[in-house]
Amino acid sequence: MATSGRADDTRPGVRAAGADGVTGGAGDPAPGPLDSVLRPVRAGNGFEEALEQVLQLLRLGLVPPGERLPSERELSQHLRISRVTLREVLKVLQDQNMVESRRGRYGGTFVLPRTAAPDGSGELRRRIAAVDVEDTLRFREVLEAGAAGLCAEGLTADGETRLRGALDATQGARLEDYRRQDTLLHLALAELSGSRTLAAQYAAVRATLNELLDGIPLLVRNLEHSQQQHAAVVEAVLDRDPDAAREMMREHCGGTAALLRGFLA
Repeated sequence: MATSGRADDTRPGVRAAGADGVTGGAGDPAPGPLDSVLRPVRAGNGFEEALEQVLQLLRLGLVPPGERLPSERELSQHLRISRVTLREVLKVLQDQNMVESRRGRYGGTFVLPRTAAPDGSGELRRRIAAVDVEDTLRFREVLEAGAAGLCAEGLTADGETRLRGALDATQGARLEDYRRQDTLLHLALAELSGSRTLAAQYAAVRATLNELLDGIPLLVRNLEHSQQQHAAVVEAVLDRDPDAAREMMREHCGGTAALLRGFLA
């Protein structure tokens, strides 16, 4: 069965680079401002956590509008991810009109000025301000990991069939219907846990979570990664492995949390 481990694109042998792109060591200069923001990502959610950190770098203004981001080599060393994953992160930022790529001798990835908020974003921000995001994310993780572990301790044949069906529905969902099918899969796990109280509490926190998710873009790379994690959680449940089910669910929740923190900060 699938177990969590170091993501394929992490590189444990590479030390984080300083702001000048040189890895730290005896006699090296003191860490620059990038070192306080960019850290090696944890195993399992490389794309989501890298995106969160680069978004934070932009929001803090450590690279002003019009200036160039550190090189791909330097960023990948700081974050300990492959350049393939880093380019996917930068592509998201380009799609959101936060950076642009320029070619040539003086090319690179340049920070764009922040544009005015689109119509309707004020209401969204008011709704987000009314939510304790960190509390919601922590409570969600506790409920989800607990539900996955309880499900893995034993499901009926009907429960297994329902869970497989919910997973299949997410895999075949159109982009515009994905979030609804994703919600139904997670609700199925909560309801199959055998605790009506847990299911009711999860339904409430999921409603809040979906309001937050509506404030960020749907990213194909993240959805593909989520699907892999969904499959691993369901596999662990069907294998009757509570520890693996809880761990995979915690990892999955961590990826969502990283995206939300990055976009809604």
